[in-house]
Amino acid sequence: MTVTPSSVDPFVEHRNLLFTVAYEMLGSAADAEDVVQESWLRWAARNEESDRDEVRDPRAYLVRIVTRQSLNRLRSLSRRREDYVGEWLPEPLLTAPDVAEDVELAESVSIAMLTVLETLGPAERAVFVLREVFDTPYDEIAEAVGKSPAAVRQIAHRAKEHVAARRPRMQVKIDEQQAAVERFLAAVRGGGIDDLLAVLAPDVVLVADGGGIANAVRKPVHGADRVAAFLGTAKRLALEFTSMPISLNGLPGARLDVPFDGSTTALSFVVEDGRITHIYAMRNPEKLQRLGEETPLQR
Repeated sequence: MTVTPSSVDPFVEHRNLLFTVAYEMLGSAADAEDVVQESWLRWAARNEESDRDEVRDPRAYLVRIVTRQSLNRLRSLSRRREDYVGEWLPEPLLTAPDVAEDVELAESVSIAMLTVLETLGPAERAVFVLREVFDTPYDEIAEAVGKSPAAVRQIAHRAKEHVAARRPRMQVKIDEQQAAVERFLAAVRGGGIDDLLAVLAPDVVLVADGGGIANAVRKPVHGADRVAAFLGTAKRLALEFTSMPISLNGLPGARLDVPFDGSTTALSFVVEDGRITHIYAMRNPEKLQRLGEETPLQR
């Protein structure tokens, strides 16, 4: 028997969307899952009270719940991240290649974009994500964040300018990025410094996140010469490693595994004009739990 959309619980129907909203607001899959679970409990409670039929737009209602729960969690996370050891980067997700087909979604969930969103306040982040990524009407955003539509418009304008001033220049051309990642991995596997320099932009920046658990440089490394030297040293210290290209947060990335110490590194890149301008190296093992299974994302 074929299940029609009307027979599917709205929460189940929109679950991937709700996770994506929470993840973009929090930068943490673990926290996003908690928010989705909390939202489910609230939705289930509404069903028990027999007033779910009063919800005219279940999708908007569920997004509103998730937004409010994410805002509550964001405020507590900001305090936790102030005590984080070294640089904080978002939790990377293994994603299906078809996520890249939605260019706006792929860019919005990229590690580069999520890192920029960390510089926004909780309300600004919520408004930016709902408006710019999910094209949510201002009046619905206002209900979700507890502000007037006029205030939301002002917040949206400020947040958009803030992000535009800080985001890396990104033109998501998958073939170009894939080629750059493959050249990078070839240079890391068997090339020398010159091979690395050929694929790195002169002003490349490398940011690593070990969380005080895995070894990682605690401040960004700037410039092609320094980044290449750093990668060369890391390669020698690893002695032996395996590498493979993967789809990470909707874009071509890479995974490095070191058998000697059992460590894993997820690498995300920003590519411009065929050369890598940003490298994000996630090494904190607590953030690498979702690299074994694809996470579905949806707008």
